Amino acid sequence: MALTRRQKQVLDFISGFIDENGFSPSFEEIAGGLKLASLATVHKHISVLQSKNYLTRGFNQSRSLELSEKYLAGQRRPKPLPEIPLMGRIAAGAPVEAMEQHETLNFADFAGNGNTYALEVRGDSMIDDHICDGDLILLERDIEALEGDIVVALVGGSETTLKRFYREPGNMIRLQPANAALKPILVRAEDVEIQGRLLAVLRKYN
Repeated sequence: MALTRRQKQVLDFISGFIDENGFSPSFEEIAGGLKLASLATVHKHISVLQSKNYLTRGFNQSRSLELSEKYLAGQRRPKPLPEIPLMGRIAAGAPVEAMEQHETLNFADFAGNGNTYALEVRGDSMIDDHICDGDLILLERDIEALEGDIVVALVGGSETTLKRFYREPGNMIRLQPANAALKPILVRAEDVEIQGRLLAVLRKYN
């Protein structure tokens, strides 16, 4: 059965109180914490939550409220990743007519599973691919890479680098920077371990 907003607030207050104090709150403390008008209102909410199997309570005992497994299981459920409005497209060249659209950008597209992780970029070896010092990158854990993928590579078991991945004759791997001032890294295939493939680049402007 669905919870009302106030019932959810009561459960969350009880949960937070137990986490902080190690025991359940009294009806008086619930009323004070949630600014409820009377103890009768608290009793009503507790009775409804018991009937919905979100709470259990010892008969005629003080501080005997316990959260049910049903509530605890809901708290452990992963929260959905946020969505933000995708309002349209903006010209970076000549101005174009503004066109409003009604879509959302769901970050689950980039980070919807446990194989995604983030790193902060240091250095400018990938600057021609518009990956700059200080950018945050999202990567998908993977041990395989296709030609031209931007990857995090562990080289020689000790050093990691962000580069484009290419296979070369003679069982060699070329880790190619996107910076004309830098030379590619050539290493034996057995000395390269792929730790992730690039999904997205995030840049924050202060």
